[in-house]
Amino acid sequence: MVTATARNSGCHAQASCLTCSERSRSICAYTGPEELRQLEAIRFFRSYEPRQTIFMDGDPVDFVGTVLSGMVSLTKIMPDGRTQMVAMLRQGNFLGHPYRAQTSYNAVASTPVVMCGFRREPFEKLLRKIPGLGQGLLEQSSKELDAAREWMLLLGRKTAREKVASFLIIFAREKVAQHPSLMQKRMHLDMPYTRAEMGDYLGLSLETVSRQLSALKNDGIVDPDGKRGVTVLNYAALLSETGDDADGGWLA
Repeated sequence: MVTATARNSGCHAQASCLTCSERSRSICAYTGPEELRQLEAIRFFRSYEPRQTIFMDGDPVDFVGTVLSGMVSLTKIMPDGRTQMVAMLRQGNFLGHPYRAQTSYNAVASTPVVMCGFRREPFEKLLRKIPGLGQGLLEQSSKELDAAREWMLLLGRKTAREKVASFLIIFAREKVAQHPSLMQKRMHLDMPYTRAEMGDYLGLSLETVSRQLSALKNDGIVDPDGKRGVTVLNYAALLSETGDDADGGWLA
């Protein structure tokens, strides 16, 4: 069930799907102008505040959509009350199951989020009608499957230090992609997660996350700042601590 505080919003990014900045990396990437007009006829926009629940595990959900901005965390709550993050959805990622009315995870906005949404049943009809839309959904699903397999490797085989470094590199590489010169400079990361939430995602305790950040600080690689902030002092050294290939592997 979508939370009552979720609010519909007008389109602040574009008046037409043809000019959408996220189209090239969303499920709409393989659709043409006429097909986009059909999608545009059933779309709506919804925004969420940080820490706001989008839907809960087991809830019936009548919409799907693309994340236009912000980050959504997908989580599962274990029988003993522990939380395990299973995925992070960012710009261009697809949220929801068009062929399933009930969810199997919790979805929470980690930052301010704007979604381009579609009611599930009308969207499912368009999926059957528009081949390019199905191709886009298959492409997204394949990427999610690859990421899930790699994350299984991280959780199962990497050391605590490598896990924390890998987590930080996800966000650092995004900033470097936008501003390559940051690779050679101090880089401040405004993390969307607290240390405890990092532990939930990595399968580590809060104490372990804190110890690993302190160790990386002592080695002159990062400088933690408060509950969320981290300054990367040596990007190349942090990358080398991930246990991945020299180019950052799947985190690229």
